[in-house]
Amino acid sequence: MRSKLFPYLRMDKEHFRFYIKVRTALHIEPIVIYNELYTVFVDEVPLLRTVQRWSKRFREGREEVEDEERPGRPITETTSENIEQVRDLIKDDPYATIDELEARSGLSHGTVQRIVSDHLQFKKVTARYVVKHLTNSQKAERQIDRKSSNAAWVAREDPAPTVVRRSRFAPGTLLSIFFKSTGPVLIHSVKRGQTIDRQYYINNCLKPVIDEIKNQRPSVGTRTIKLHHDN
Repeated sequence: MRSKLFPYLRMDKEHFRFYIKVRTALHIEPIVIYNELYTVFVDEVPLLRTVQRWSKRFREGREEVEDEERPGRPITETTSENIEQVRDLIKDDPYATIDELEARSGLSHGTVQRIVSDHLQFKKVTARYVVKHLTNSQKAERQIDRKSSNAAWVAREDPAPTVVRRSRFAPGTLLSIFFKSTGPVLIHSVKRGQTIDRQYYINNCLKPVIDEIKNQRPSVGTRTIKLHHDN
């Protein structure tokens, strides 16, 4: 997954879990970890309950961030426990394919299909993309795009999910983020229309980040600290 705000940042699920592991070791609450990830990756982040579940596992002593291997032949039993397992996997990732659900659950391909279609009665439909900032003609026609790569599991009576897509020329959000190896130090959001000059940067970015570093390192302050700027 790539950050929408910072396209050069790429995270897969193991990277997200490692971040959760480090922040949990620093006694950071799951909701704070989730908000930190959401600030950068927006709707690409794992669900809050996923962050909470992995944080709990790491607090209980788990070390690995990878999914556990499931040895032996795939399970073919359609038990209530297996049904709930597949339901939880779909809640975590409504866009998962049958093959992905099979790999994550350890159940056979046919068992996953039976659970999804017969027991959960889910169907897979393509998400509708609606432009956030519509032109007058688009408002009249309500132009909607569909992309097969965004097919999601929904109950049979539910409509297709709608994903709001920003207009190509919609104003973005500018953030100044200062972080070190253990996580963010300061995240400053620049108000729309604000001109950033030397004095603004000093007052709203440099001074607050220096104060925060001093709070975190009261004995040594900013000694040995080097700031690397990148756009």
